[in-house]
Amino acid sequence: MNARDPLLPLQPDEAGALAAFAERTWDEEIVPALTHYIAIPAKSPMFDADWAGNGHIDRVVRDAAAWVESKKVAGLTLEVIRLEGRTPLIYFEVPATKAGSTDTVVMYGHLDKQPEFNGWRRDLGPWTPKYEDGLLYGRGGADDGYAIYASITALLALDKQGLPRPRVVGLIETCEESGSFDLPAYLDLLRPRLGNVSLVVCLDSGAGNYDQLWLTTSLRGNITGTLKVEILTEGIHSGDASGLVPSSFRILRQVLDRLEDSKTGHLLPESFHCNIPADRIEQAKATAAILGDEVWKRYPWACGADGGPTLPTTTDPVQGLLNRTWRPTLSVTGVDGMPALQNAGNVLRPFTAFKLSLRLPPLVDANEAAMKLKALLEDNAPYNAKVTFQPDGRMNEYGATGWNAPGLAGWMEKALNEASVAHFGEPVGYIGQGGTIPLMNLLQQGFPKAQMLVCGVLGPKSNAHGPNEFLHVPYGKRLTAAVAQVIAAHP
Repeated sequence: MNARDPLLPLQPDEAGALAAFAERTWDEEIVPALTHYIAIPAKSPMFDADWAGNGHIDRVVRDAAAWVESKKVAGLTLEVIRLEGRTPLIYFEVPATKAGSTDTVVMYGHLDKQPEFNGWRRDLGPWTPKYEDGLLYGRGGADDGYAIYASITALLALDKQGLPRPRVVGLIETCEESGSFDLPAYLDLLRPRLGNVSLVVCLDSGAGNYDQLWLTTSLRGNITGTLKVEILTEGIHSGDASGLVPSSFRILRQVLDRLEDSKTGHLLPESFHCNIPADRIEQAKATAAILGDEVWKRYPWACGADGGPTLPTTTDPVQGLLNRTWRPTLSVTGVDGMPALQNAGNVLRPFTAFKLSLRLPPLVDANEAAMKLKALLEDNAPYNAKVTFQPDGRMNEYGATGWNAPGLAGWMEKALNEASVAHFGEPVGYIGQGGTIPLMNLLQQGFPKAQMLVCGVLGPKSNAHGPNEFLHVPYGKRLTAAVAQVIAAHP
């Protein structure tokens, strides 16, 4: 098995064998496993307070662990680790097949899911998997239940072809969609067993299109929390009280005006911004040249006032990419204190509460930003109203700090291009992502010399977290083979 020179690039027949194995395994085993997985409402702890009692997370963990163990990867050991009061984590190890290798590759994914959301197509649903025209619909398949199955398939593909590789360990968590607040404790526990980590493969990211391999170069941070404004102890007839009792919603608008310019969406505090590195600006320009107007046309725009589509904040592809990856942005993702329209009587409501999601540039510390945000929103409340902002998190650790990828080693850049050309016919693309993967910043701090292969299947219209989420199975097959090829190229 070790006779092959690992410094030589894969030959077309070797790359073809990887692709064929990945395609067959996806069709025969991964798609059925994910179909079963999608049907289980394994919502992350933030969205299912009784996750332990409901048992859905435990079920998907057991199913995934059983699938991995059934593959009989040579030398594989697997544990489901459960720290008291925390979500479980799957940890597996596979010994090196490359002679003399002392390095470790970490492969990461997660099995917890976002909540249902509304607006699903009539024949679809979050827990109703449907495979149609190469797309597997349902919550969590693409984000990113497929990761553990694709990781093991990539390793099996290498071993079946006798292509040597380093030692591999897997970290599959179940708290990612809640900010990975359980993950640091597991990393502390497992750090002595991880070894010399020189490559991290994270399959929880996105793609600019489905035509090439995409490497994620940065991730935004995120603060979520509840902003609540209270002005009364109970609702009052609006004809009696309005004009004298200030609206809690109007007060909330004033408070948010301290944070955001509502005309432009620009975040006002300078501490929530950072200087964008020159190399990331150049990469955004190169990616904009590839994607063009699809940077903004990919979204499901509503019909506008003039009959045409509604419009983005900018139609400049470069600025659009930078806006969604390197500039802070506020979103309101939930509301409380407001009745449904059919139940909305003439009542001045006692309070209004918004769930806020504040995306931060990759280089801004999320915990510090959360404390500044809390002070900004709560201090000097209009009308002496009770204004509270409670950021999500635990033990004075709030928010998830973003991540800016380290420079690429020569072997890594070469391997990425060769893998992309071999399995997609196009060179690798580089793109920042607007989402957050807390693990990446944690591993970057712990293993500063490691190369980071962050990629995923979340391409145009895949719509993770929203309605009609899908996994692009043909892309998943090619991505699996490409990841295997990059691991084979590890020096």
